Amino acid sequence: MNGYKLLALDMDGTLLNRKHAISADNRKWIHRAIDSGITVMLATGRESQSIKPYVEELGLTSPIVCVNGSEVWQAPDQLMRRHVLKTEWVAELYSLSKEYDCRYWAYTVDEVFTKERWLERIDPQDGRQWLKFGIHCDNPGRLAEIRAILAAAGRYELSNSSASNIEVNPAGISKASGIRDICKLLGIGMAEVAACGDSLNDLEMIRSVGLGIAMGNAQETVKQAAKAVTGTNEEDGVAQAIRTYLLPD
Repeated sequence: MNGYKLLALDMDGTLLNRKHAISADNRKWIHRAIDSGITVMLATGRESQSIKPYVEELGLTSPIVCVNGSEVWQAPDQLMRRHVLKTEWVAELYSLSKEYDCRYWAYTVDEVFTKERWLERIDPQDGRQWLKFGIHCDNPGRLAEIRAILAAAGRYELSNSSASNIEVNPAGISKASGIRDICKLLGIGMAEVAACGDSLNDLEMIRSVGLGIAMGNAQETVKQAAKAVTGTNEEDGVAQAIRTYLLPD
């Protein structure tokens, strides 16, 4: 072992293959890491409801960072911290998406909303807690304009889960901020953490931990920030990373 006590894994494009499944080799090496004393946790842009089947498949009882850090769970059924977007911000993001004719989606604590299933009115009095807003646009120039507008607002954390979208969280909230919370909980330092990811919502995490590992299919910015690059999510890159960097012979 190289002294890493925590391994944080992104899901889509990292742990999961194109069929949204965990390969047998990834599963085997995750369990070997756990058996060696390493805590393995998920750090994902997904909402908690869609994570549960994978947590159960792997038999994990470890912490979870989800919705890009907007929720931090100290165990799969025990919420530690939640950060929300103000309702008026969601209304602003919705209007901008409509203005630029983009697809959009958003997560609340209990629901997922899309362009095809949206609210008649975004109501501050309805009690919904908004966790993340996403904007998809296939026109790179238009997407860059939207990103510049949102960056200038100064209240958003901007990332992506693919090159054609923008994911919006409250400023300062990211997978890295969530992992810092988990490190405090576990009594370890960020230098004792390894993490694997592929997109810009993994970038701050990759930069902040002791060993940031980019997937072979990662966006180039993520690869440049990483200390190591492993195989793609179709080549069991997570298993390769554990075998090579965490449990070398």
